[in-house]
Amino acid sequence: MTGTVDAPGRPGVVLGVGGGIAAYKACEVLRRLTESGHSVRVVPTEGALRFVGAATFEALSGQPVQAGVFEDVPSVPHVRLGQTADLVVVAPATANLIAKAAHGLADDLLTNTLLTARCPVLLVPAMHTEMWEHPATRANVALLRSRGVVVAEPASGRLTGKDTGKGRLPEPAEIVDLARLLLARPDALPRDLEGRHVVVSAGGTREPLDPVRYLGNRSSGRQGHALARVAAQRGARVTLVAAHTADLVPPAGVDLVRVGSAEELRTAVHAAAGSADVLVMAAAVADFRPVSTVEHKIKKGDRDPEPVALTRNPDILAELVAARRPGQVVVGFAAETGDAETDVLGYGRAKLKRKGCDWLVVNAVGDGKAFEVEDNAGWLLSSGGAETPIPHGSKAQLASVVWDAIAPSAELRGTPWSG
Repeated sequence: MTGTVDAPGRPGVVLGVGGGIAAYKACEVLRRLTESGHSVRVVPTEGALRFVGAATFEALSGQPVQAGVFEDVPSVPHVRLGQTADLVVVAPATANLIAKAAHGLADDLLTNTLLTARCPVLLVPAMHTEMWEHPATRANVALLRSRGVVVAEPASGRLTGKDTGKGRLPEPAEIVDLARLLLARPDALPRDLEGRHVVVSAGGTREPLDPVRYLGNRSSGRQGHALARVAAQRGARVTLVAAHTADLVPPAGVDLVRVGSAEELRTAVHAAAGSADVLVMAAAVADFRPVSTVEHKIKKGDRDPEPVALTRNPDILAELVAARRPGQVVVGFAAETGDAETDVLGYGRAKLKRKGCDWLVVNAVGDGKAFEVEDNAGWLLSSGGAETPIPHGSKAQLASVVWDAIAPSAELRGTPWSG
């Protein structure tokens, strides 16, 4: 990373802001980027400045803000910003701004910057559903993507007024996650999963003891969410079966199914598997559950508690492997701790052989690893014997490595994706 001339040596991000009501969310995107060590230069449109003033962007970024090409002319910002940036992010990208970018119009500083940028460009749309679905917008998006521009899938939800639908700006945390991914891996979001249905499970199941207590685990669901997010932005239709990830905002462009227990997750995954091209079991499924659940809260009392009888939960991954169709790809996860007998990778190899899935992601857990943290590392094992180390990085980076491997693997099976 070279960084902009304003802050050499720091990853340099140009944050473009379009003139839509979602411009206020750009302030949180800016805050998160600067707090994570990036030098950010905000380039709003004149319309954006009617929603958020320049002083706000300047205070948060520590850098001057301008919208026109006739300000600070001696430094030639309409060329310099695009030339020196490591990444250009536009959030929100309105229908008008997307149209200008697609057709090379350059009538302000932001559109000039888009023409001169030779780094990754991430456009994050925000507009009403009718505008997003209009043939002109769809054609402009397709044209930009064909040139290598990353046009993110918008979220669904509340728009302006009483309207709801697809076209909502994704949450700032998700935008920054995608930005971090592109800074680390500029080629991480190709549209190579279009027409494919992906099912991802995420989070930790909870097995109730009584109305208050449960048996569970420390999985936060972040890795499953990252896998779903990256797949959606690479063009897949994604069904995310999420167990207890209530503190996470569902990724944009994903169909969410919430579950609680292992049995509920099992039912939901099998229901979605019928049309799936890829099944990714990233959820941490409890191995055991209580034989019975008490309908009232168990009181402490004066006596020692009765032992809790447990029974084994179904092996959902093994069931999916046994029921898979020709061409369907099944991916498992193994959260392991080594011991005196063997190491993490050795246990992962044994699990891959035992389960019979096509791919297995192996993570070392414990002491701030994998669970309840933002980053991850591990190995990707294939049934063919290949072993790919995944270096430490964001969970989105790990997800991109996994999808890099999976996307062509199904084609090698000789069976077309169902779409």
